[in-house]
Amino acid sequence: MPISQELKRFGHHLILGISGTTLSDDDKRALNELRPIGVIFFAKNFLDSTPYQVWLESFKDLNNQIREYTERDSMFMTLDHEGGRVIRTPLPITRFPHALLLRSHAREVAKATAVELKSLGINLSWAPVGDIFSYPHNPVIGPRAFGNTPEIAAKDAREYYLGLQESGILGCAKHFPGHGDTSKDSHIELPILNLTLEDLRLRELIPFKALIEVQIPLIMTAHILFPKIDADVPATLSQAILKTILREELGFEGVVVSDDLDMKAISDMFIKAGTVARSFHAGCDLFIVSRNINSSSIETTYQIAEDFVDSLRKGSLDESVVEAARERIDKLLAVTPQYTVNALDKDILLQHSQLAIASSYS
Repeated sequence: MPISQELKRFGHHLILGISGTTLSDDDKRALNELRPIGVIFFAKNFLDSTPYQVWLESFKDLNNQIREYTERDSMFMTLDHEGGRVIRTPLPITRFPHALLLRSHAREVAKATAVELKSLGINLSWAPVGDIFSYPHNPVIGPRAFGNTPEIAAKDAREYYLGLQESGILGCAKHFPGHGDTSKDSHIELPILNLTLEDLRLRELIPFKALIEVQIPLIMTAHILFPKIDADVPATLSQAILKTILREELGFEGVVVSDDLDMKAISDMFIKAGTVARSFHAGCDLFIVSRNINSSSIETTYQIAEDFVDSLRKGSLDESVVEAARERIDKLLAVTPQYTVNALDKDILLQHSQLAIASSYS
């Protein structure tokens, strides 16, 4: 198989970030040569300080170009859109409060959020957070979690996911097996949590279990080291965590997606030969390379793709493991709606803004 075809094989397991509001030459090259199965958008992909119709038209053009260069009709068009401080879109897209405040409004807010995401051509939201706000000084999760007890976090994250699902948006539980108790931010360094498997069963795993029970289609890994469970590698590379706990103990049959490979907790590992193979063997199906952190270059993405190709050629990456991952992705993509970008009616946005205020008072 020629190298170009093998690189496209990796593209079937890749969610790629785009550099700006229009496609750069690097973007065009990567979209065309790697053919990523999806893209992840950030604030940099939306025109700022322009009227709604202006930035929306620009974003529509970007969407159309992405499909043109990947030559894909069906893709995962994705956004981190939790509310609170995790929102990428310009106004008048609604600023819903942090998950911690939603409580009884979680399902209704998720439904409203889904309506707005669909209007942007988005079909997959990297939400809900399944972490628990168990450590008050957590620098990265905090009020992004739905609760400070496993029971509240499980109940409200479940409601939020069901709201997305009822309105036609895929949800993804994150960050498995739990990022809520960390004192470090995995965007900057590798957090270490000295929890046993029994500790996880009594707390961290409870929200993920609840989301698996309602058949959430994707679960995102945490770039965290759990030395009492796997002393060698963080969760994204750990068979003990992804295969034994997530697949076997919790019975998750959906798509496992890595958190962003550009995050400093893990980025240096993924430019080493054999790492992507190890992650596939651990249980990852899909990989995010956001190109949004540390000015990540497109060459990093190619290094990972080429390592994938080398590992397959050498036999250190098992063909059957890649095929099983591909089947899970294909099965999900086959039932993923594809939306076009269109403006929302002012009355809908007004209703959503009132809901945002109401949920802030709950």
